[in-house]
Amino acid sequence: MDRQLRIAVDIGGTFTDGIIEDTRTGGIWVGKCLTTPHDPGEGVSAVIAQMLSNIDRNAGGSSSEDVVGVVHATTLVTNTLIERNGARTALVLTDGTRDVPTIARELRYDLYDLDLELPEPLVPYEERHEITERMSHEGEVIQPIDDKEMAKLAETLAGKGDIEAVAVCFLNSYANPDHELALEQALKKAIPGISVSVSSKTAAEPGEYERMSTVTANAYVQPLMTRYLGMLTSRLEKAQIDATLRIMLSNGGFTSVEAAARNPIQLLESGPAAGVLSAINAGQAAGENSILAFDMGGTTAKACVAHNGEALIKYGFETARVRRFRKGSGLPILIPSIDLIEIGAGGGSIATINRVGTIAVGPESASSVPGPVCYGLGGTQPTVTDADLLLGYLNPNRFLGGEMTLKPDLAEEAFARLGSDMGKTGKEMAWGVCSVVNEAMAAAARVHIAEHGHDPRSFTMVATGGAGPVHAVDVARRLDIRRILCPIAAGAGSCLGLLAAAARTDRTWAHKSLVASTDWSVVQKSLAELREDALAELTSAGAAEDKIEWTVGINTRYFGQGHEIEIHLPYAQIGDDCAAQIDAEFASRYRHIYGMIVPDAAIEIVTWRLIGRLPREKRNFVWGEARGKQGASTGEEREIYLPLAGRYEKVPVLDRYALAPGSVVEGPLVLEERESTIVVPFPAKVSILPNLTVQIDLAPRAE
Repeated sequence: MDRQLRIAVDIGGTFTDGIIEDTRTGGIWVGKCLTTPHDPGEGVSAVIAQMLSNIDRNAGGSSSEDVVGVVHATTLVTNTLIERNGARTALVLTDGTRDVPTIARELRYDLYDLDLELPEPLVPYEERHEITERMSHEGEVIQPIDDKEMAKLAETLAGKGDIEAVAVCFLNSYANPDHELALEQALKKAIPGISVSVSSKTAAEPGEYERMSTVTANAYVQPLMTRYLGMLTSRLEKAQIDATLRIMLSNGGFTSVEAAARNPIQLLESGPAAGVLSAINAGQAAGENSILAFDMGGTTAKACVAHNGEALIKYGFETARVRRFRKGSGLPILIPSIDLIEIGAGGGSIATINRVGTIAVGPESASSVPGPVCYGLGGTQPTVTDADLLLGYLNPNRFLGGEMTLKPDLAEEAFARLGSDMGKTGKEMAWGVCSVVNEAMAAAARVHIAEHGHDPRSFTMVATGGAGPVHAVDVARRLDIRRILCPIAAGAGSCLGLLAAAARTDRTWAHKSLVASTDWSVVQKSLAELREDALAELTSAGAAEDKIEWTVGINTRYFGQGHEIEIHLPYAQIGDDCAAQIDAEFASRYRHIYGMIVPDAAIEIVTWRLIGRLPREKRNFVWGEARGKQGASTGEEREIYLPLAGRYEKVPVLDRYALAPGSVVEGPLVLEERESTIVVPFPAKVSILPNLTVQIDLAPRAE
């Protein structure tokens, strides 16, 4: 059969998810398998083969020759930084700055912790090398770089034999990259095949420590990611898939394999970013524009605020935190990323009793190996998934559509052991764990929403991820959010986001000036140069030049302040007459966040950001395979724990695939599907929308 198929694959901490879409009809087929940490590409190949086989069985035949595109997201960069198993890396710095990675910001993220642990630099002290050179903050050469010194450094690094990657970070290189580029060229010429990352290409903006951390992380993961992307390309060729491979970035857009290999640090939040795009797409299809995207997978739960179909972008965050939820305990990274916040644990997160005798969940995870106790694969420590099973929220015989049978007895034994010192039964401990997790997620989401100047009650929650629909209703109720949406294939929601994504790239130019005294000719010239470079990347990712939208992000603040606010203007409007518009946009944004403005204060521009992207279209996905008989029901009931009643009660268990558009049922109930389970443990109206999204409207709280 003649088809045009696009494949999306996302490697998570526990599961590797995949979706194939027939681009002509919007029909989708879903695949899911356990992640293979020893060789992540093995899981990718397995899930692609699984999906192609499903099409063959259910849709009259198809083949790898019908595949016209592949989009991919992966946690490989994140895991490499957390597990510290990247390349042996050297760091070259300006003379006198060798201690910067160790000194960092000298901030204590916990003032009262006498045993405070800070993240170790990725590059040890002995592999940091200084070189004589100096640029001013305006880009003027104070001390030229010496060719002989560069040659000697290259000889030293080559002689070590085990250095796979080199990171280069010179003072003020964001203002003038010439010295970094000269060293990059010298190293590549002297040491063929070595990976070199320079900060002026990776993070061209002020903040010496943050820029240093970012370029070091990029170099640290680059050899691994280059090999992985090469192997993935080979696997697709071996599977006779002759289609363009695109890689998802943290900013919510995709790029080419070549661009991803040059700056793999841009992939750090690729999977969660795709989950946000899926939530936005589902929200818009339901007529909802104020969205709280809630994505809970096997390892973490994340949230994101989106308004008017757009998620906010941030340009700095932390990764590989020593203390998972404590700001300042991780490695700072300067890349554009959808403004996600990690709000809690995932299905595989391990439950323990902490030092003060209360329940704690995570950050350790059972992952896919050995997995939760109920998998029966050797896990011994109870997890969130084990708790969900004991609470009746999961069907032990239908997990992954019946491909995996869960073992409640093992889960109950594990929780009984955990609760023995507290005098609690296994089921009591299970609800304790679930309640702790849900309250922690609600509290973190509440703060995240408030920091953006919003009220949780004005949002609709969209739940994705394998564990998202299980916990979303309880988390939403704690936030006083009344409406929850669960799109089709929510358990593989990130893959829907991959299919809905469009090409995007960001460029940065650090240049301080007061709005009133800005030389607009200099601004226009610099942005034009950035545009030329960005255009080359976008076209390499398949973007048509005449379809690209160009926007300028401007980091602004009142002169003398330390924190900035980003405003946006169309690229074409940047010029002599845009100062008044910048003033007005800044005042509007500042008032929204802080409730007031500062009269007669001067506004300063700190950084310019050029954003080029293709417009993202609203997508309508439908099942490409039979998913149950319309109007049918499982006819089952199951005891689940109801929080309001404080006990187990029988509720209807319905087959989600069997509910036709327009169907309305009343909660409490459970909706089962292959990729996830929707748990509604409260009184609610549950409606099936025309595109088969499940809409849950919670009943008002009893006064």
